[in-house]
Amino acid sequence: MENKIIKGFSKLSRIEKLKYLGEISGKGEQIEADLDYFRLNDLEQQSLLDEISENTLSNFFLPFGIAPNFVINNKVYHLPMVTEESSVIAAASRSAKFWADKGGFHAEIVSVEKTGQVHFLWNGKSDRLKLAFPELKKELMCATHGLTTNMRRRGGGILDLSLIDMSHEMENYHQLHVSFNTLDAMGANFINSCLEMMASTLETFIRSQVDWTDEEHECEIVMSILSNYTPDCLVKCWIECDIKDLDDVFDGMTGEVFANKFLKATQIAELDVYRACTHNKGIMNGVDAVALATGNDFRAVEANAHVWASQTGKYKSLTKAEVSDGRFRYELKLPLALGTVGGLTKLHPLAKLGLELLGDPSAKDLMMMTAASGLANNFGAIRSLVTTGIQHGHMKMHLSNLLNAFNANKAEKLMAKSRFAKSTVSYSEVENFLNTIRNTK
Repeated sequence: MENKIIKGFSKLSRIEKLKYLGEISGKGEQIEADLDYFRLNDLEQQSLLDEISENTLSNFFLPFGIAPNFVINNKVYHLPMVTEESSVIAAASRSAKFWADKGGFHAEIVSVEKTGQVHFLWNGKSDRLKLAFPELKKELMCATHGLTTNMRRRGGGILDLSLIDMSHEMENYHQLHVSFNTLDAMGANFINSCLEMMASTLETFIRSQVDWTDEEHECEIVMSILSNYTPDCLVKCWIECDIKDLDDVFDGMTGEVFANKFLKATQIAELDVYRACTHNKGIMNGVDAVALATGNDFRAVEANAHVWASQTGKYKSLTKAEVSDGRFRYELKLPLALGTVGGLTKLHPLAKLGLELLGDPSAKDLMMMTAASGLANNFGAIRSLVTTGIQHGHMKMHLSNLLNAFNANKAEKLMAKSRFAKSTVSYSEVENFLNTIRNTK
């Protein structure tokens, strides 16, 4: 069947969607069988998952694992992580174990403000709008009073509201810049509801100014939306110890040599954008995995981190290392807007479980745990880079994936793991090994 634009796909039943996809793919009933295989037998739970997104046909599974023994601010946590990449959980676990008897991970919340904006066009003298802003601000706060009641009762709500003239960047362009504290909620819906109410109030206010011209009464709301960049929702996490305590990092390398190589590696990530990108990706391996496991928006987390890494105008490392006075210190500072209520946090059964395993933390606690996971993964990656090389450990972890790709049976897997225990793992080497043992049978 020739591919063509289909109208009303979302209105089709699941069976009708599968039939259509089977026809255009040429797989017929096979596609239905494949997608049915990964659906839950529990129809109530499956219905819940189906309603999370749109046009849902099946479930796409990713491994849900645990990185144990994270000592964070003198408390032990076992972090839930969801990732498809080999060695991420292993690296986090190894780093957690290494630092557990060296004081563990230290973390603190720097600030918890989130931001939203009303973007609008207004053709008038900026001084006139600025002069009216104190009165406008009162009306905007009053208009959102009902929306913020529950949040204010718990100690959050709208923190501040400012007017920004951006007409030097685009003709007639202005912003309402609003800061929020959404407590344990990520707060996207709350923030957007407040902003849309403000936008409507802004239009009414501008039209009601009796001494303004007809031109000044015109206000075009372009959009009202939260920002996923949260430079004032910030967490700091660090590890530190005496340099002599690093003597056990790698056989044949003193703690001093290791610390100085580590320092140079992190300095390179500050100087070179190619290295900085990969360096920060290693951090996000851990951050994203915990965000996913707790039902948080990892795409927003990623975008936030990378803008922060570019705040100086040049993309740089998110971490800083220091070696001085016989001490080693490694720090991550990261804008991180997470929630432990609302969204998928209690709706998705595994996200709910992930939070329960962490003791149902507050959003602030989860920020610190997530930052520790990111720092642990990054420390593990640099530790490997400056000692054995990254492939030694990573490809060992990837061996299982390669064996599965070649449909290796249990006996072949055992022989392969023995064969590659102390040698380099690569696609071609694994393929050659399997071909050899299969040809000798």
